[in-house]
Amino acid sequence: MSKPKRGRSLWGLPSRGRGTCPICNSTRIKLLYPRAKTNGTVVTVCKKCSKAEQNKVDAV
Repeated sequence: MSKPKRGRSLWGLPSRGRGTCPICNSTRIKLLYPRAKTNGTVVTVCKKCSKAEQNKVDAV
């Protein structure tokens, strides 16, 4: 059976959840994974960068 609700939550996000990843600078990629910096701010990154080292996240 098909899954009609798959990806539906993305429609409420700006640009359907897509943008430029602040870590790897990939364009038109889904930014769905929040990463916290050491100073407490949160940035959303792509799936590839969700497992990036903390020093790369802090450099943004």
